[in-house]
Amino acid sequence: MTIIIGADAQGKRLKDVLRTHLLAEGYEVTDVSDEKKDFIDNTLAVAAQLNKDSDNLGIMVDAYGAGSFMVATKLKGMIAAEVSDERSAYMTRGHNNARMITIGAEIVGDQLAKNIASSFAGGSYDGGRHQIRVDMLNKMC
Repeated sequence: MTIIIGADAQGKRLKDVLRTHLLAEGYEVTDVSDEKKDFIDNTLAVAAQLNKDSDNLGIMVDAYGAGSFMVATKLKGMIAAEVSDERSAYMTRGHNNARMITIGAEIVGDQLAKNIASSFAGGSYDGGRHQIRVDMLNKMC
């Protein structure tokens, strides 16, 4: 599994913190950021890489996380969540099979962001009764 990570100019510093943290935890990380472009282009770049391999996960960092979340959820087959706590990051993997999370650099501090990234990357999809909702989400867009 590779973690695809991206950020706009407002998310660059926190993205770099997360990249270093995830590498130290043993994850392979691919950074697709272009800080000269806005959150829309960077979110699309993360999603494009995710669509190349269904085993990969994505993290997008912008100022508030909301804009990137809105972009990701417009893409067919992309289940994403805007998160600002560890439990939500873990549960969105387990119950929703989310492949991307978005984080707001002006909302979440460094240590919490590291915990969020670890919880998301370390989680796994539970399947079972959750598959009905995942199928419904995947039919949208």
